Amino acid sequence: MLACKRICCGAVISALRSNRVAGSGQVLQRCLSTQTDGEVRIAEVLREKFPLASKLKVVDISGGCGAMYEIHLESSEFEGKRTVQQHQLVNQALKNEIRGMHGLRIFTDIPKQ
Repeated sequence: MLACKRICCGAVISALRSNRVAGSGQVLQRCLSTQTDGEVRIAEVLREKFPLASKLKVVDISGGCGAMYEIHLESSEFEGKRTVQQHQLVNQALKNEIRGMHGLRIFTDIPKQ
């Protein structure tokens, strides 16, 4: 029983370290308080391009390898623009970074008064 418990716990710890659920292939969200280099780089670019942003969150949803990101950006600079136009602005700001990505999820909003 103890040996089985150690093996199971080891498999779970290994799966958590690799950000996957053992056997299912589903990716878990990282529980780290630090950002990856890619998250920091993308956030810096977006802060530069959108200086009026009131909220910005960049998350590497590929498990830390930098292949796919999720961006939440709230800025008054989006006022009067349709969602597709807001996303085009973000895509244009990140055009160099996007070249090395597999995918990008963008969520934009205008600050609530």
